[in-house]
Amino acid sequence: MKFTREILINTVLAALLLAMPFAALAMDEPFYVTLATRMAILALAAVGLNLALGLGGLVSFGHAAFFGIGGYAAGILSTHALNMQPLLTWPFEIESSEQMLVAWFVAVAVSGPVALAIGAISLRTSGVYFIMITLAFAQMIYYFAISWPAYGGEDGLSIAMRGTFPGVNTAVPLSFFLICYGVLMVALLLFACVRASRFGAALQAARQNETRLAAVGIGPFPVRLVAFVISAMVAALAGSLYADLNRFASPSMLSWQMSGELIVLIILGGTGRLFGPVAGAMLFVLIESVLGGLTERWQLFLGLILLGVVLFARGGLIGLVAGKSRHG
Repeated sequence: MKFTREILINTVLAALLLAMPFAALAMDEPFYVTLATRMAILALAAVGLNLALGLGGLVSFGHAAFFGIGGYAAGILSTHALNMQPLLTWPFEIESSEQMLVAWFVAVAVSGPVALAIGAISLRTSGVYFIMITLAFAQMIYYFAISWPAYGGEDGLSIAMRGTFPGVNTAVPLSFFLICYGVLMVALLLFACVRASRFGAALQAARQNETRLAAVGIGPFPVRLVAFVISAMVAALAGSLYADLNRFASPSMLSWQMSGELIVLIILGGTGRLFGPVAGAMLFVLIESVLGGLTERWQLFLGLILLGVVLFARGGLIGLVAGKSRHG
């Protein structure tokens, strides 16, 4: 019964997010299309972190680094394409492109090796030490970005035009939302496949009891490292879309506050839940939009809601409604 209930909740959430921009246009409120797009992108980033945190128990305070890498990948490609400059000239020449698919590829291709290096070091620790090392690496990348004057430094990097997508006018807010929504659904499918696979079972076993996992011949370290890298790549993909949404790659995308927001989204929706990031992102953006328009101290109310979830709904909003099952 709980299994069926969670699937129903997931379906309702997917339908609500998809319907939101259409309802907004019908009511002549185009601002809410952008709001729905932001929900989808933040949910995508949280889905990435949920792979590491929800399945593997890896509380990473450094995922903003990968989110920001994705954003700067989109911004740098756009800047070079606008100025008709190659992206690289040595050791071989690589042409820049305004294609969104190229930006996604670059974001994933750059974030993967960076996550591999960070994870290889960070995963040799655990608990609070892991949290602090991932935070330290993220802050290193943040300070590198703000001291990089070629791409805006502290002022960030403006994106003159949104990346293009084959057969779609991305300048139309609804079209861009549908792209983001489609990518989110693919990421959720990836999460579901990973969770249901042998790899997902090993990752969850590493979270629960790594000694038993090692006893059956599976090393926890490589399993966690692969999950960490996949998680980072998904977050980087979200960062690329976020920069395209705002037409701006900001150093704040790399800050520890962004990592904290992603963790908050997962806790609000439900750690390890398939649609937990979606529920958390929708609630977070609505609170920010509605209460933020009423008071500058809207974070106080967010904190109270988060406190209530932690104390009385350990499974997040979805867990509160659907029960303890995580199979939806």
